[in-house]
Amino acid sequence: MKALTFQRYGRSPGIAFADLPRPTPKDDELLVEVHAASVNPIDNMIPTGLFKAVVKLPLPATLGSDLAGVVVAVGPRVTRFKPGDAVFANVFDLGTGSLAEYAVVPEHAAAPKPDNLNFVQAASIPLVGLTAWQALTERAPVRAGHKVFIPAGAGGIGTFAIQLAKALGAWVGTTTSTGNVALVRGLGADEVVDYKQQDFAQVLQGYDVVLGTVRGTDLDKAVGIVKPGGAVVSLVGPLDADFARARGMNGLFRLVFGVMSHKIKRLARQRGVNYSFLFARSDGAQLARLGELLRTQRIHPVIDRVFPFEQAKDALDYLAQGRAKGKVVVRMR
Repeated sequence: MKALTFQRYGRSPGIAFADLPRPTPKDDELLVEVHAASVNPIDNMIPTGLFKAVVKLPLPATLGSDLAGVVVAVGPRVTRFKPGDAVFANVFDLGTGSLAEYAVVPEHAAAPKPDNLNFVQAASIPLVGLTAWQALTERAPVRAGHKVFIPAGAGGIGTFAIQLAKALGAWVGTTTSTGNVALVRGLGADEVVDYKQQDFAQVLQGYDVVLGTVRGTDLDKAVGIVKPGGAVVSLVGPLDADFARARGMNGLFRLVFGVMSHKIKRLARQRGVNYSFLFARSDGAQLARLGELLRTQRIHPVIDRVFPFEQAKDALDYLAQGRAKGKVVVRMR
C-alpha cells in the first residue's frame, strides 16, 4: 500500500511516499480502508523531533492522525464493528498513521461515521473534536453562562471549539483577522476581536476559561483576562510536570517540564488561575458523542481545502503556512 512517511527526525526528515505492506489488525484492532484523512499542526511537528521524547514512533513512520474510512477486517476480540462499517477515528499517539491507503485502528479509538457526513467531512473532526471536548468538558468543565475565550477562531481547532462551547451554553470570545470576522460570528462567537485592529488583552475581561491555541506572549496575556478561580488549558505548551507525571515519564522530564512552565504557572497563580497543558487522547466513545452533535447539526465541519492523496505533502505544507480557515483534508478515494 502507499503511505506518506518520514525517515528520521530533524530538519530533513525525508518525507515521501513509500510502498508498505498492508497492515494486519491485532486482536482488538480494525483494518480500515482510508477514504480521507485530515492534517493537523502536530503532524508537522512530529518529524522535527519536538515531541520525540513524548510520542514514540518506529521509523520510518507513517504521518497523519485523523481518518475516516470503511472497515475491511477486524481482530477476533472486536465486538462493536464489522467489515463494511463506515468509521472515523484519531490514531495520534497510538504508534500508527493515517496518511495511507489502509490503517489499523484500535477498537477503543473508533466511532461510527455520522450518516449525514461524507468521508472528507468526517475525517476533519477527530483530533480537533476530541481536543475541544476534553478541554471543555473534562479539564475545565464549561457550564451554561461561562465565558470561554478561544483565540484564533478561524483555525482548525478554533472553528470546532467555538461551536462546542456554544453547544455547552457558553458565551464565547475569540480573535481573528478582519476577513474572518463574519466566519467566526457565523459559528456562534459572541465577542470578536480583530487582532489587526485591537489587542484582546485590552478588550476582554472576566473569562472563566481560556483555550490556549496560540504560542508566545498571547498565552501570557490571556492569563490576564481570566477571573480568579478560572482556568487556562493550553494546547500548544509549555508542557508541565503534571503532563510528564500523567505519562509516566521520569523525574528528569518532570523537572525539565516544570522549568519550562514555571513562568506561565507563576502568572496563573498570581491571579488565582489554574494552568495546565492538554495532550488529547484517542477515545471512540467521546467521538460517538460528538457524532450525535454532528448528526443533529448542532456542530458542523468547517473545511478550508481538500487535497488529493498524491498531494498529501502539499497539504502539510499548506497547513504550515497558518492561513487555513478550518481544516485541511486529504482525500484518498
